[in-house]
Amino acid sequence: MIISLAGLFLLSFLAATLLPAQSELVLAGLITAEAAPVWLLICVASVANTLGSAVNWLLGRGVTSFSDRPWYPVKPEKLAKACGWYQRYGKWSLLLSWAPFIGDPLTLVAGILKEPFLPFLVLVSIAKTGRYLIVAAVMLEFL
Repeated sequence: MIISLAGLFLLSFLAATLLPAQSELVLAGLITAEAAPVWLLICVASVANTLGSAVNWLLGRGVTSFSDRPWYPVKPEKLAKACGWYQRYGKWSLLLSWAPFIGDPLTLVAGILKEPFLPFLVLVSIAKTGRYLIVAAVMLEFL
């Protein structure tokens, strides 16, 4: 059980960073295999995924100081577009931090725009936990 939980934690953490990973599939598999109590699996995945988003937020706090470097991975136009979108919808857009393709960049932009950490953490935790609750509910419905 410890190995399953550690694997879920690691994958859920990585899935929240800008690295591609699918923690929902692992969660679904562990629920199906009854590797641990469902509530524990949801907690582990949620905490790890939220911590990964916090890393994005921290990276965002310092990443713009490197924007003049040739290796900087984000084009200024894309960054300006993302920042404009975030400024338009505000911190409530963090409730979409669970969403594929836009969620991880949103958490980075929140750091760039210096969103206070506590509201960031609360909104991202709600979004991430909600997603895992839905995955678990769907899996339990089909078991």
